[in-house]
Amino acid sequence: MKNFHKQRETNTPAAKEQLIIYGRHAVISALKNPKRKIQKLLITAENRAEIDKLGLKIPYTVADKKDFAKFLPEDAVHQGFALYCHRLESYDIADLMAMAENKTQCHLLILDQVTDPQNIGAIIRSCAAFETLGLVVQDKNSPLESGAMDKAAAGTIEFVPVARVTNLSRAIETLKDNGFWVMGMDGYADTTIDKINKSGKIAIVMGSEGKGMRRLVQENCDSSVKLPISSNVESLNVSTAAAIALYELSK
Repeated sequence: MKNFHKQRETNTPAAKEQLIIYGRHAVISALKNPKRKIQKLLITAENRAEIDKLGLKIPYTVADKKDFAKFLPEDAVHQGFALYCHRLESYDIADLMAMAENKTQCHLLILDQVTDPQNIGAIIRSCAAFETLGLVVQDKNSPLESGAMDKAAAGTIEFVPVARVTNLSRAIETLKDNGFWVMGMDGYADTTIDKINKSGKIAIVMGSEGKGMRRLVQENCDSSVKLPISSNVESLNVSTAAAIALYELSK
């Protein structure tokens, strides 16, 4: 039964807010994305030839490396690239369902209470690596796109759909209504993810380290699975766990 919740649940004004993307891969990927609204580009002199080779006809300003420290975080690894631009428009659950409608097999990832931008960026990179349909996060409990997130994603945020939803439990119900089998990652589950039937449409839900999934979110899942790791290790960093789970689903 189709129930896409076609109304936008996202806070679209956030896409109009400025951010600074930094790092070679993140900046070049953003420059190539026609959906990215660009304001200005700063590079160091040694990167001029690389930008010119792109042939994008985007004006830029050449700056010294010391100048980057004036507007970037102290620990930012910028590699002589900084791009002032707007955040990307978020997707919603209707967008993901439209992408999945004609597929017989696909998978997506849902994050519940994962709040670290760098972890989310690393997870987006894994989504790209293992051809995940998209990522679903709760608008209230998930950080907006940031320079740190984009750097960790290494440019993949430009083509991995990230859907921000108001209510994760309702989003899960929508997925189930549209043919997805929803599994929650739980270290106490009886079944490991490598043993499940991977055919059809699958959504994996991952909670934050420590807190895990919230009760209502977990209760809305069809089943629970765990990673096939040693009993000597209680858990993994959420971005590492996500990479393993997505790899298993992509086999």
